[in-house]
Amino acid sequence: MNKALWAGLMLAILGSLAACQTGKDSAGPSPAPLALEGSAAPVPWKRYVVEPLGVRWPQTDWKSFNNLVQTASPPVGALPKIDGPIAGNAENGKKLVLDRSRGGGCITCHILGNTGSQPGNPGPDLSMIGAQRTPEWLFAQIWEPRLTNPQSFMPPWGTHGVFSVEEVRDMVAFLMTLKTPAEFKSDKENPNKRPAPVETRPNLDPTENPAAFIADKGAAAFRAAGPKGQACIDCHRDPAQAFAVWGAQMPSYEPRLDKVLGVEEFVTRHARATTGGEFPMQSETNLALAIYLRALANGQPIRVDTRSPGATAALARGQALMDKKVGQLNFSCRDCHDPERGGNHWFRGQYVSGLPNLLGHFPTWRTARGEVWDIRKRFQWCNVSVRANELPPDAREYGDIELALTTMNAGRKLSVPGIRH
Repeated sequence: MNKALWAGLMLAILGSLAACQTGKDSAGPSPAPLALEGSAAPVPWKRYVVEPLGVRWPQTDWKSFNNLVQTASPPVGALPKIDGPIAGNAENGKKLVLDRSRGGGCITCHILGNTGSQPGNPGPDLSMIGAQRTPEWLFAQIWEPRLTNPQSFMPPWGTHGVFSVEEVRDMVAFLMTLKTPAEFKSDKENPNKRPAPVETRPNLDPTENPAAFIADKGAAAFRAAGPKGQACIDCHRDPAQAFAVWGAQMPSYEPRLDKVLGVEEFVTRHARATTGGEFPMQSETNLALAIYLRALANGQPIRVDTRSPGATAALARGQALMDKKVGQLNFSCRDCHDPERGGNHWFRGQYVSGLPNLLGHFPTWRTARGEVWDIRKRFQWCNVSVRANELPPDAREYGDIELALTTMNAGRKLSVPGIRH
């Protein structure tokens, strides 16, 4: 072999080794080795039942209503025929509008005079509604609001079977008694004056955020050899350099799978293909590695690449899915998080943020749940909370939504792990 050929071969070998050591091959999503077959989530997927602090997930199968992959909800329906005037039991109606087991109750979105505590304000103030509307109008709005506003984000309580005809009549009877403006004892009771919560806890301080210790577990897993005798550190010898911006550039469209991969699914598929590690999405080690890798990019502005045809198509799908009405309550992502609808408003005592504030802290520690949630588990809970069947965390639809949501957070600084209520 002549000297020039030998020198060229050695340079190619050294270049390959250097690329492996600096992470250039696997920090970019397309060229990295990935296990392309099988699910990245536990199979079969089963809904969570109970969380560490005892919060239970509803186990109802809402197959008769839309979710992100099926269209099954009843169409806009006509009003039921009612003989005679619309009259009912106002006392029972009062109980129903406050009933949190029925989709949160009317007070979740409306001020109802001096009835109930901590009302919400996504919807109009109903304190004077009894002096402004007829019983017939109120019945129609509760039963099927889409008859007057096809884009209404008020649930079709009657059409979707949440309340019966008699129950809606009772609710109307109570609403007709509301003819006096609300009086609040303090600004904290008034959702229009109640200050929005500001998260001030230092999320990167392990004495404040238990998830910071989980990042240490991720660092240990990064150095641990898998079944194939390899560890992540063997190829990425300087992870701080290799992944200095990577976490802020995810999720990314993966053409070999024709889907969007977030950090968590990437970890699952890359580990299978390289170290042989089996870290399904939302497992303890998967979350630890996701926190560790994302945290290496802390302080970097979020910026994802949507220029390829596949990424452009995924972004368009994600934007469309954010407008899809799902569940028995018939909500879309934008209904709750677009500031022109429910975003940056109080849903009773819970403040719901707008879309541009939702992503840069995931995975995040949920103090009310006593555990870490990745963004896909947040999507799953949103689905279940509006009474729609959730999807497995590696669902293509969740990837599309994650991409769309990330583009809305472009330029915001990554700060992982987060801490939220």
